[in-house]
Amino acid sequence: MVRVLRSPMDAVCCALFPASCCLCSNPLLRLTLSPVCETCWNQLPAQGGTLCRVCGEDLGIATYSTGSPRPEEDCVCRVCRMAPPPFRRAVAHGVYEGTMRGLVHALKYEGTTPIAGGLGQRLALAIAMLAGEAPAEMLVVPVPLHRAKQHSRGYNQVELMTRAALKSLRHSHPEWRLALASGALTRCRATESQFGLTIRERRQNLSGAFSVPDAGRVRGRDVLLVDDIYTSGATARACSKALMKAGARSVWVATLARAQREGVAFWDPNFGKTAGAPASMGSR
Repeated sequence: MVRVLRSPMDAVCCALFPASCCLCSNPLLRLTLSPVCETCWNQLPAQGGTLCRVCGEDLGIATYSTGSPRPEEDCVCRVCRMAPPPFRRAVAHGVYEGTMRGLVHALKYEGTTPIAGGLGQRLALAIAMLAGEAPAEMLVVPVPLHRAKQHSRGYNQVELMTRAALKSLRHSHPEWRLALASGALTRCRATESQFGLTIRERRQNLSGAFSVPDAGRVRGRDVLLVDDIYTSGATARACSKALMKAGARSVWVATLARAQREGVAFWDPNFGKTAGAPASMGSR
């Protein structure tokens, strides 16, 4: 009955206070604080494919020459093999492209904070991927902004999404004990934008940028590090390194989106060699 009664109310309110989706500009058909239409919200699918079991990189594995099951140790990207990260595993809900990119930018740069709730629900789906593997009791640490940037922006978009995700997880996974620990990690110096930097430059840019002001908060604890986007992994590695140095028992990483590299390669594990991916693979 509530749904039946809401429909006329939505129609009247939308007629009196017309609004459009901040992404596609189509009119909103429901009364909502979040300026995003249902169509755009539905365009945030979970990423598929064969992903690195450590960092979530798309391995681009299309086919295997045998029908035998894939060994778990094969599902590790070259970067994680050559330079294992200080975190146990990184998971993400979707790919950083299209509608997902637009929503992240709207929250991060345009002050559209009401969408943090919807994005937080998708972040919760990513965190849920760690069920049965990560500890049920963890300290949840959002990646911090430098104090000057947070003062300028007025909020930390990662913390807003994290709060919404934890609220969702209290219903879907009531057995988990996840405690938000904002401030457990700080960005002790301002860094230049990571955009346009190589992987090596990104890591150098973030070297020593994070610290744990009170090691007692994380010592001996399992930590869930949360961020909005996982790109090269430089931020996740730098933050995890600081947390482990402060005595954390383990660090797990969850992000809303994962930026997959351009033109992932097809790989046959029987040969261990890569072959060029076709140009039609697009931005992934």
